[in-house]
Amino acid sequence: MPGFFFSHNMTELNGKEDCKLAEGKVHKKKQKAFGADLKSYLKCMVPHVESGIKASNSRNVMLSAEEVIQWSQSLEKLLASQSGQGVFREFLKSEFSEENIEFWLACEDYKKTKSDHLHGKAERIYEEFVQSDAIKQINIDYQMREATAKKAQDPTHSSFDEVQKTVYILMERDSYPRFLKSKSYLNLLNQLQTNTSK
Repeated sequence: MPGFFFSHNMTELNGKEDCKLAEGKVHKKKQKAFGADLKSYLKCMVPHVESGIKASNSRNVMLSAEEVIQWSQSLEKLLASQSGQGVFREFLKSEFSEENIEFWLACEDYKKTKSDHLHGKAERIYEEFVQSDAIKQINIDYQMREATAKKAQDPTHSSFDEVQKTVYILMERDSYPRFLKSKSYLNLLNQLQTNTSK
């Protein structure tokens, strides 16, 4: 099952520390700790959503079957969940298309940016995701790429709205339906439902 191997000896994460596997005796965890393991896994594998998964939060937030079921109602509900973003990103990574959610999240962050920082962030987003030789180039047509380049030169809070909507629709029509049928999603849901019924 791609992206969902939970080590039995995963250590707690402190702040922005790298993920480390604990050495020594491996012990079986109770299945009820599955949600806590997922949280630790997401903190490790998805550092850019750390702001949503507070490292300073000492209590473990359990992922519920109800929350995971809500992810199947719409892509909007999936992306509204920090855990959902992390699980979906891991799925996209397995399909080599994680640039879509990374771009979408960068745009969400960009909209909250103070006006005096817009230019720097717009330039970074353009260089990382939009320009024709971008490392994480998103799949948009030439006209949209050119229009976005012009908007990024004189940025406003809505400079990336059109291209963000295009990427959202691409995820919604393409990746999201496959995610809902994927082993990673179905196994996670099954595991949580099994725990709930105990």
